[in-house]
Amino acid sequence: MSGEDGLIHSFLLDGRGGARELDWAGVRAWRSAEGTLWIHLDRSQASTEHWLREESGLEPLIVEALLEPETRPRCTALPGGWLVVMRGVNLNPGADPEDMVALRMWVEPQRVITVRKRKLMAVLDVQTALGHGVGPIDAAGVLVALADRLAERMGPVVDSLDEQLDSLEMDTLAGEGESLRRRLAAGRREAIILRRHIAPQRDALTGLISVQSGLLHDQYRLQLREIVDHITRYVEDLDALRERAAVANDELTNRAAEEMNRRMYLLSLVAAVFLPLGLLTGLLGVNVDNIPGQHMEGAFWIVTGILIAIGIGTLVLLRRIF
Repeated sequence: MSGEDGLIHSFLLDGRGGARELDWAGVRAWRSAEGTLWIHLDRSQASTEHWLREESGLEPLIVEALLEPETRPRCTALPGGWLVVMRGVNLNPGADPEDMVALRMWVEPQRVITVRKRKLMAVLDVQTALGHGVGPIDAAGVLVALADRLAERMGPVVDSLDEQLDSLEMDTLAGEGESLRRRLAAGRREAIILRRHIAPQRDALTGLISVQSGLLHDQYRLQLREIVDHITRYVEDLDALRERAAVANDELTNRAAEEMNRRMYLLSLVAAVFLPLGLLTGLLGVNVDNIPGQHMEGAFWIVTGILIAIGIGTLVLLRRIF
């Protein structure tokens, strides 16, 4: 379906891994005795809000949660079902992966309602699996399948970020490029943003496992534990990436400091060579016209002695201070 009317797709699960697609008329005519219904809606369409408020039969609190513009991953057990919010990486063309896309879900024994604003590849994966007859068989299966695909889609993004940092670390060791610090900062920022969204999703799924409900049998709990383990690994990888980026940045800072020290040392050597010459030329070029003692015999040596005395006094003072 086009999604222009708010309904992206709707499937009536056959209980064997396949499904039959329904339109709005089929959704409105559906009864729980027919099987499990999965409705996927576009939150940006006015018809979605109308159906949720007027025809879905959901409590207003649940409808508001499904339509909320900004939300964090969470799992809340409510009378009659679960309210689950998860996030997935944005893999749409031209988008930044760290610009996470929210997927809001209401799961009850015979119906699943999912709401999104932007396209999620994980949903397309589950839709394709249903088309091949190897998809979920019930409402809890849809939830677990979506959670699994959202987690799987995170893996390549984290791996790509890891490879990018490997390349930056090699460039850092080779001392190549002046834009390394900016690229490291961008990679670290991406890791921080991904972790900020992924870690709450791990916590939400962990809470879902602990919920005592007949919807989630033991096999689904085991699958969710595996998903949580994968997300935990991603979180740990992102933590390691942040630390590696910080170490690489410190290495760049140390290299810059060493380079600055070398340049200052060179300037100090140049100054040390030319300082006596400057003193000598300044002394020989002193203009003593119209000053006291200009006709005094030995005036030059008196001035020289005063300069030597000032130099010795300065050295003594510096030694006492330092």
